[in-house]
Amino acid sequence: MRVVCLRGGFGLDQLVLEERPDPVPGPGEVLLRMRAASLNFRDVSIARGTYDPRLALPVVLGTDGVGQVAARGPGGTRFELGERVCPLFARGWYEGPPTRATARSMLGGPLDGTFAELLVARDDDLVRAPPELTDEEAATLGCAGVTAYRTLFELARVEAGTRVLVIGTGGVASFALVLGHAVGAQVIVVSRSAEKLRHAQALGAEHAVNATEQPEWGVAVRELAGGEGADLVVELGGAATLAQSLRAVRAGGTVALIGHTPDGSHTPSLVPVVMREIRVQGVLVGPRASFEAFTRFLSQRRVRPALDRVFALAEFRSAFETLARGDAFGKTCLRIAAP
Repeated sequence: MRVVCLRGGFGLDQLVLEERPDPVPGPGEVLLRMRAASLNFRDVSIARGTYDPRLALPVVLGTDGVGQVAARGPGGTRFELGERVCPLFARGWYEGPPTRATARSMLGGPLDGTFAELLVARDDDLVRAPPELTDEEAATLGCAGVTAYRTLFELARVEAGTRVLVIGTGGVASFALVLGHAVGAQVIVVSRSAEKLRHAQALGAEHAVNATEQPEWGVAVRELAGGEGADLVVELGGAATLAQSLRAVRAGGTVALIGHTPDGSHTPSLVPVVMREIRVQGVLVGPRASFEAFTRFLSQRRVRPALDRVFALAEFRSAFETLARGDAFGKTCLRIAAP
């Protein structure tokens, strides 16, 4: 089988497409013939060595994906041959908050991930893919999709009329936009790209704020959100945007901290967190229970992910470079098996 592997060291130029022996499922496991996978910025950070510079190499990258059950080991009975399933972000995380073991069980680092033609997983670590989604759409759900779903509906309580600020237009951001719009939330999107903002409005964003034209966009967002500020900020920019997010959120509101891009030039003051009783909520994807609830939501609401470009597996380098440049709106995908 072919895999996209980080082998010789860190850096996008260290990614290689290599051949490995086909895996065989053991007791309670199934063999997946992967059909598609999608990239997250986590994959770029891992490849660059900024996510975990002590990560043991080699490692097959990729967290999100979808595959068909091609074989079952002894006792693997939850899924039938030919069913489409998605692997969990972290093996063994079935419900509740993450534990210390969660960090050791993540796909794409430290465990081998989804950028492979074949993948073995315990059937407990899989979720049925929504039948109405294409392979590429289903391949976006496990990391970016679950993160957005859990942020909006489990860690926060977004509903019709809730004011939600989304930072950027990448994978998690685009999911937060379409999910919030689906329940009638007032979604505000901030981006540096006028073209991406037009796309966001076409998908249901009520307001679009150009951060290039309004670098102090926190005040502008607060005014758009009724003068008080957003109820929820989906914060994906890390240190570089956190100060503006704290200005944009209402007193008593929530900033969901998902992006953690290091930026030594920005040290946001935490005084507003105390003075305005802002809740800062970290989000690390979610367990199987959240994933299963998310797939039900998608089917009931008929929501589809926002896809950008789809690359062949052999074009993995172009896919990584597209994501690293920040060119994509929504999810960048790899097609692994022929349609």
